[in-house]
Amino acid sequence: MNKGLIFWGLALMAATTMWGQTGTAVEPVRYVGDEVANPNYHDGALRYAVGVENIQVMRANRTHPEDADGFGWTYNHAPNLTYWNNTFYLEYLSNPVNEHEAPGHTLLVTSKDGRNWGKPFELFPPYKAPEGVKIPEGYKGYIMHQRMGFYTAPDGRLLIVAFYGHSYDPFQKGGIGRVVREAYKDGTYGPIYFVRYESQAQWNETNTSYPFYKKSKDRGFVKACDALLADKLKTLQWVDEDRGIDGFYQLKDSINVVQALSYYHRKDGQVVGLWKKSFAALSPDNGLSWSAPRKMPTLIMAGGKNWGQRTMDGRYAMCYNPIETQQYRYPLIVISGDDGILFDNMGVVHGEVPPRRFYGDCKDFGPNYMRGITEGEATPPGNDMWLTYSVNKEDIWISRIPLPIKVETDRQVDDNFNALQVGGAVPDWNIYSPLWAKVSVAAFPSQTNKSLKFEDQDPYDYARAIRVFKAGDKADIRFKVYTGQPDNGTFQFEVTDRHGSTAVCLIFEKSSIFAVNGETKKKIGSYEAGNWLDVALKITTEGLGNYHAWINGEEKVGAEPLIHALKSVERLSFRTGDYRNYPDRKTPNQDPAPPLAGADVPVEKAIYYIDDVQTSTTITVNN
Repeated sequence: MNKGLIFWGLALMAATTMWGQTGTAVEPVRYVGDEVANPNYHDGALRYAVGVENIQVMRANRTHPEDADGFGWTYNHAPNLTYWNNTFYLEYLSNPVNEHEAPGHTLLVTSKDGRNWGKPFELFPPYKAPEGVKIPEGYKGYIMHQRMGFYTAPDGRLLIVAFYGHSYDPFQKGGIGRVVREAYKDGTYGPIYFVRYESQAQWNETNTSYPFYKKSKDRGFVKACDALLADKLKTLQWVDEDRGIDGFYQLKDSINVVQALSYYHRKDGQVVGLWKKSFAALSPDNGLSWSAPRKMPTLIMAGGKNWGQRTMDGRYAMCYNPIETQQYRYPLIVISGDDGILFDNMGVVHGEVPPRRFYGDCKDFGPNYMRGITEGEATPPGNDMWLTYSVNKEDIWISRIPLPIKVETDRQVDDNFNALQVGGAVPDWNIYSPLWAKVSVAAFPSQTNKSLKFEDQDPYDYARAIRVFKAGDKADIRFKVYTGQPDNGTFQFEVTDRHGSTAVCLIFEKSSIFAVNGETKKKIGSYEAGNWLDVALKITTEGLGNYHAWINGEEKVGAEPLIHALKSVERLSFRTGDYRNYPDRKTPNQDPAPPLAGADVPVEKAIYYIDDVQTSTTITVNN
């Protein structure tokens, strides 16, 4: 045998492994941008994806469960999302306090518009074994764990799926099986069946609590389950719990490594599979075979999932936490591209990390475990991408991401909100709207003269709205603000650069107006609640920069230095709370602590409105 030929063959294999062409099985996807998240900031000091709306679906409440999901459990995580029968369906799992702690159940919540959600209800209750069946040795009880929640069958039926297993390890030998029930168009739900038993344990119809789906007398339901089981892409989302030693799953290489599949079809027909911890692979035949999953060196992430999809505008998007620290999962970002191979323009989807109100085991900080609407499901009306996730593994959120995805604008702002629907979308504004601190379009002061309303009664969170405008080193800014109360709450306005560094900050609280100067704030005026204030600013970033500010036409700040020297400004921020950067990457994640005081009770409500927001910028220096 020719040893030289063997040597060069091995060398070629090594070179192919290291230097394989982007878009092939060696590197299915690549981030080609130069933006990297700064770990010192909740939003990574990144630009925002313009116009994203963050909406809180469920706010955990331990002592007043009637204000949440009715149970008072504070570990809420792993949501899944679909759209069916003109309705959003969102499924999430829940445990009393800790991850993988028994008992566990799965809840469902619905919405007609993605913005206003009903009360969650229990869809899959805590598992109860048949009489005489004991919990296997080494386990503590029964929980739920699933990476997939919904399947729309070829005949249009909606199946909702989940997985029962044992605490504290529901995987493989600790699993029991996958359950399914049908959603009906009248808002009711069919009985629970097992659709697949765990392949590494001895569970079957004789020793489990629900019948096998084949026993259903509804032939259409059985046919829908058969179609689901035959779909090798949909069911590959189940591999985490099962691993399929019976050969059910087609992914052979690294099957015990990859977790939490998302996938999409490229324009050339190849299927791209994405997993936690930067893994990716290709399938040329709709999931019947796969290349070996490989870590993508340009995708920086830990275990907080990676969601990829083809968007309604024919492009592609990928969402993940761009940081390698497992316990600190923020920010949540999106990158996008034209071909499903190359991705660029990293932008923030969710850049807020409120205090974690309830300690629990493995409750990582930040927005994570994101999931969108899987290929083959119906798409909501509008030109948006929808994404659900948990925050701090205790609250459930959803985001609406307008398409096409962009991270900057060449337009000035001239917004009076009059043409917008009350309670509807706010184009080009990034909205952060917790349930107890909402941002919404309001018919105030009248039906024909609308404004943007901020209301805050959350003891540990705030309402926020951000408006991106055309960047410039000189800026003229105007807006009107109305404060609804004289002695509680705070309303803070900032002008920032692309990284969120602040040039100007004005604070309206307790009938006084303050200008922030470095680490101090100076009173520059007063106001009476129930009146509109006309605010104007003139900013230049030349040199160290300075600004002027007028309130109702009277100059209150004259040529004061900017808080930070910046190249340019491009963002307005309105917020009903103080700037926060805690927790940070050094905050202990697993040190037991009592619930935050008063977390379950709303505080006195503060209300503010803004209107007639305008910007005018120029660029005089080549930045």
